[in-house]
Amino acid sequence: MTKLLSMNRRNFLQTSAAGALAGMMPGLAGSPVSAQTALTIGFIYVGPKDDYGYNQAHAEGAAVIKAMPGITLVEEENVPETVDVQKTMESMINLDGAALLFPTSFGYFDPHMLAMAAKYPDVEFRHCGGLWQEGKHPANTGSYFGYIHQGQYLNGIAAGYASKSKKIGFVAAKPIPQVLQNINAFLLGARSVDPAITCQVIFTGEWSLAVKEAEATNALIDQGSDVITCHVDGPKVVVETAAGRGAFVCGYHANQSALAKDKYLTGAEWAWGNVYTNFIKAAQSGGKLGNFVRGGLKDGFVKMSPLGPAVSAEARKKFEATLAEATAGKLSVFKGPLKDNKGNVVITADKAYAEDAIDLESMAYLVEGVVGSTS
Repeated sequence: MTKLLSMNRRNFLQTSAAGALAGMMPGLAGSPVSAQTALTIGFIYVGPKDDYGYNQAHAEGAAVIKAMPGITLVEEENVPETVDVQKTMESMINLDGAALLFPTSFGYFDPHMLAMAAKYPDVEFRHCGGLWQEGKHPANTGSYFGYIHQGQYLNGIAAGYASKSKKIGFVAAKPIPQVLQNINAFLLGARSVDPAITCQVIFTGEWSLAVKEAEATNALIDQGSDVITCHVDGPKVVVETAAGRGAFVCGYHANQSALAKDKYLTGAEWAWGNVYTNFIKAAQSGGKLGNFVRGGLKDGFVKMSPLGPAVSAEARKKFEATLAEATAGKLSVFKGPLKDNKGNVVITADKAYAEDAIDLESMAYLVEGVVGSTS
């Protein structure tokens, strides 16, 4: 039934009835948007909503706003980053009357979301990521993201106390700045516990490749890593493989503790429910939707999984103190002196980045102590 609905949605605009409906269901008028207490909101996911990862985190956020008064929620999962997502967006607008769309996957932005935004200037589109640029992209579009590297730094603290080999491992999809930022933060958190710790990273080359993710996890453990984390869409394979091999795990995107039980230390999670609630409140009150929205632990954009049973009292004390520091907006993960893994000074001793520094989003280096990266 779900598959049939999906096919009907994407093919809807090919019918004459769809053509007649086009333009008859206005979205949010202008920016700032006109106040509407009754709103239909569309969410689009590149994978399944129960993937224990990226898509599940967004679906959990969508579930929060679904309970808000006046909100009708329409969702579609497993939509590829192709023209299919344009068909899905267009049918949500014309068939369901969606006034605000959240196409959540990175590859939905260009050209797909931008094409729909140009065609439907009265509908608002907000994309998860850092791609929106003022003066370049339409005013009815925007981006939102969180400083989840703060969570990976806290993951690193838990990993630093748990590791006996002084080697921790990271399974990564692609070497883009945000992924590099997470790798660096994970190691820096561990090295705040023990400066001798190193981190080995393996890039799989794709956001979702279960076989390669399992192979990478096994390879890291074979080479001595005894705590594993990742940045892939669905961490389920990494978590289960690592725990099955007896390694400790730090989660990412959503809470995977049920998959690893006593081997799960903690995890860096998104708190998208808070972000989406803010967007909806602005839309319903006629306020302006932000075009470039960011936040971290302090702002409630990011949260941590509960600490697992293997986390020692000493580790818990440092973890909770650092979490409090981050929540108060006083944590600086990236500060000098700091070298990259080729020995170049990348942050001088007199400099410390604020956690909301836009410069960090263009980070293109791996810090000293990250070794053996392959793709």
